[in-house]
Amino acid sequence: MKNVLIINAHHYYPFSEGKLNAALIEKADAFFQAKGYQTRVVNTQDEFNVETELENHQWADIVFLQSPINWMGMTWSFKKYMDEVYTAGMGGALCHGDGRHQDNPKANYGKGGTLNNTQYMMSLTLNAPAESFADAADFFEGKSVDDLVFPMHMNFKFFGMQGLPTFACYDVMKNADIDSDFARFEKHLNENF
Repeated sequence: MKNVLIINAHHYYPFSEGKLNAALIEKADAFFQAKGYQTRVVNTQDEFNVETELENHQWADIVFLQSPINWMGMTWSFKKYMDEVYTAGMGGALCHGDGRHQDNPKANYGKGGTLNNTQYMMSLTLNAPAESFADAADFFEGKSVDDLVFPMHMNFKFFGMQGLPTFACYDVMKNADIDSDFARFEKHLNENF
């Protein structure tokens, strides 16, 4: 049986209450449980205990991060979670420092991860339309969503984790197609688990 830590990184705003992210988490949780996985769901806006969250990461075979993209990055409540939990994990719970050793301080940066048997998947919601990524002449200059969240990929890699393909819902505030997004989400989960 596999263990899945599901992280809800939504940050509430009156114009963005988090209903879509909550629905995707509910669907992911039901999907994993139907497959026989054990799940734990954490909301980064809630109070959390750092030691419990470190244990959650060590327990997990899969970390599933559900997050909106705010100002081209992660929400500040998830950033706070990372700053507190991930920094506390550098003593061996998530990694052994930055992987370097005093005998050769220039080598092995980012190679100290202790979650080498853990996978992660990001599921993202964006106001930007998908077309704004595909066109080199458009806003994102032809870069992908994974290019946009490259720092998150590096954070997980820092802990030795292996990435699974990212899922994204686009144009969710002005041109949402929720039924299609939910169908694509279910297909994405079935293709990867």
